[in-house]
Amino acid sequence: MNAWPIFLVLIIGFMLILLLGNRSSHKAIFSFFIAACTFTIVLFNTMNDTEQQTATASQEMQQNDDIQLIKIKDKVLLDFPVIEQLPELPRGCEVTSLAMLIESAGTSADKMTLAKEIKRDPSSYVIKNGKVYFGNPHKGFVGDMYDFSKPGLGVYHEPIMELGEKYLPGRIVNLTGESFEELKIPLSDGRPVWVIINAEYRELPDSYFETWETDSGPVKITKKEHSVLITGFDQKYIYFNDPLTGKKNKKAPIGDFEKSWVQMGSQALTYKFE
Repeated sequence: MNAWPIFLVLIIGFMLILLLGNRSSHKAIFSFFIAACTFTIVLFNTMNDTEQQTATASQEMQQNDDIQLIKIKDKVLLDFPVIEQLPELPRGCEVTSLAMLIESAGTSADKMTLAKEIKRDPSSYVIKNGKVYFGNPHKGFVGDMYDFSKPGLGVYHEPIMELGEKYLPGRIVNLTGESFEELKIPLSDGRPVWVIINAEYRELPDSYFETWETDSGPVKITKKEHSVLITGFDQKYIYFNDPLTGKKNKKAPIGDFEKSWVQMGSQALTYKFE
């Protein structure tokens, strides 16, 4: 906060005290002076908070400036190699899709290295009083990535974005919470999009979901959770590299895929060109 407004109030207060010489006036002016200082401090703290919020919003807008002026094409089909998660990573779809995203940006990335580097939630799987207590995929990878016989699930976009920043510093763009139409912008510019969906590529009924208790509160999850790299779209279909099947430019009905993506929290990442 700039100090000059407070100094100005001080100077004005002392000048009034000098001009008005009796003690009763001193008391009145002193009370006014204290109130004015308090008001000035509150006012400028509020102004600073507003400026900081504006600056943060500007930074977020600037992060996506490179995709805002791109015209969405009618159809796109990008040509990037598919990386298979199996057999090494039965639950490693998220890091394998991240490896494909990083590779598409021209930087080398190994799925096994990413699997070791991804942040983990160390919480143990416990069932108590009919409730499941486990980890939070927003905080880190939950459970065992390498063995289906052990409890586990996966990881959401926050830890994936953090790891992606290590390989593409300052370039990862978070599209989480945006509309599905926004995902078409980087695709139209030649950049694939990492997403969280489910393994059936459609909206799932409530019976597929359960709630876990975690250290940071309850989390609704489905064991059908999956991650792919979107590589294209047209009027009817969305195209993606699927790390689970190893199929390149696999397709699914675009409407069903969108509902699946929204149901899983509209999580998506891409990157900016250098």
